[in-house]
Amino acid sequence: MKKTPLLNIALSQLVASLGHGDMVVIGDAGLPSQPGVPLIDLALTHGVPGFIQTVQTVLSEMQVEHHVVASELQANNPAMAQQVAALGLPDARQLSHEEFKQLSKRARAIVRTGECSPYANVILVAGVVF
Repeated sequence: MKKTPLLNIALSQLVASLGHGDMVVIGDAGLPSQPGVPLIDLALTHGVPGFIQTVQTVLSEMQVEHHVVASELQANNPAMAQQVAALGLPDARQLSHEEFKQLSKRARAIVRTGECSPYANVILVAGVVF
């Protein structure tokens, strides 16, 4: 059995398959999936699993070079913006929510959580460990 916190098979396989610059989207329950982009649907009910908990678990195995959030996050969900900032992710970049959705079309996968708060979405861009 794995020693790290990430137990979900699909997520673990995804992280293991990433190369430098590949993108993974972790989103709230309302973020639209994109045609041709695999969807890993973790949502069980409102708030389960939560966005921050899901990001933390993925970060236990994924090397992140930078991340992208919607510029609307701070104004519309300041508590979540604070929690994202507290994660200590490197090199924050912001795009409008519409630009965020367009960029997510190039992701390796979209991970849907049960989060039901606005703009609780992030694109994690894979880095390298060397």
